[in-house]
Amino acid sequence: MTDTEAVEDYLAALSREILLRGDRFGSVTYATIFFGGGTPSLLAPRQIEAVLTNLRESFDIASEAEITLEVNPGTVTRESLAAFRALGVNRLSVGIQSFHDHELAFLGRIHDRAEALRCVDWSRAAGFENVGMDLIYSVPGQTLQQWEEILRAAVDLAPQHIAAYSLIVENRTPLAQMVEAGAVHRNPADREAVMYERTMDLLGAHGYEQYEVSNYALAGFRCRHNCAYWSHEDYLGFGPSAHSFWKTDEPRRGRRWWNVSDLSAYTDLLSRGVLPIAAEEDLGRRELVHERILLGLRSGGLDLARLSADLAYDLPHRQERMMRWMIEEGLATQVGQRLRLTRKGYVLCDEISTRLVRDVNL
Repeated sequence: MTDTEAVEDYLAALSREILLRGDRFGSVTYATIFFGGGTPSLLAPRQIEAVLTNLRESFDIASEAEITLEVNPGTVTRESLAAFRALGVNRLSVGIQSFHDHELAFLGRIHDRAEALRCVDWSRAAGFENVGMDLIYSVPGQTLQQWEEILRAAVDLAPQHIAAYSLIVENRTPLAQMVEAGAVHRNPADREAVMYERTMDLLGAHGYEQYEVSNYALAGFRCRHNCAYWSHEDYLGFGPSAHSFWKTDEPRRGRRWWNVSDLSAYTDLLSRGVLPIAAEEDLGRRELVHERILLGLRSGGLDLARLSADLAYDLPHRQERMMRWMIEEGLATQVGQRLRLTRKGYVLCDEISTRLVRDVNL
C-alpha cells in the first residue's frame, strides 16, 4: 500500500467515525474544531475540506466557530495556507518551537528558522488574523540568554497567541535514552524555573496575558478550544488515540473514552462499523472534583461557586486551612468566587494542585 492509499484509508475511517458519533452527539452545538495531534498540515486542502464537510453534515457547528489547524512550518506553502483559510480555518497554531537552527535539529524538526519566518509571513498574507506559536524552552544546554532571544524573536512577529512549554523527557524515547546514557544533560531545575519566570515577565511586558500555566494571549485571542477543555466542558475526539469526555445525564457523573492507537486497528474496526474505542472509564463525583480543581488552577482560575453548584463541593469550607495558606503565602488570590494562582503560584502549580486534590474528602 502506498502512503497516499494509507492516508485515504485513514480519512475514510475518520469519516465513518464522525458519522457514527453524529448519531449520538449530533444535536449539540459545537463552538470549536481543532485539527491537532500529529501533523494535520500534511493533509491537502481538499482533504481538510472533506473532514470539515463531514463534521458539518453530522454535527451542528456554530457559524462563528473557532477552527484551528496545527501547522508544521515545513509542510505548508503560500498556496496551501490560502486554501485552508478559504475553507473556513480561522486560527493557526504554528509549531515553531525555536528560532535557533541547532535546537530545531536537536528536536528533530523538519524546518529551520527561515522556514518558520516564511510560514508566519504566508499566514498573514493568506488572511489569518489569529496566529499562535508554540515554543519550547529548557532544551538541554540552552541558556537563559538563548531562550530570551527566542522569546524576543516571537514577540517581534506579533502573533496573537504564544504557548511556551518546557521540554519534557518522555520515557522510552530517543531523548530519554540519550539522557540515561549521559550523552545529554537536562537543564538544572533552578535554571528552568528562571526561564519560566522570564517568560512571564517578557511576554507580560509586551501585552500577552497569561491565562494558563503555559499559554499567553493578546486581549481577545485566548484559544477558545483550550479554554473549553480547561473549563471541564464536554468534547469529542476523532482519530487514533483521540480522547473524549462527556458528562452524563446522571448528576455529577461523567464518562471518558479513548480510541485505539494503532492505525491499522482503527481503520479495520471502522470498516466493520465498530467504534474504535480502546478503553473507557466512568467518572464519579470524586474524580470530577479532582479534575475541576486541577484544570481550574492551571488556567484562568477555579470557579468556586460553579464547583459547589455542579459537584456539591465547598472548597473554602472543606479546605479552609489550605486556602488560607495559599493566599497568605502569595500563591493565590481570591476575588469573589474565583480562586486563581499568582505568578508565584504558577511556578508551584503541580505541587499545589496535588495537595488540594489529595485532601478532597467526600
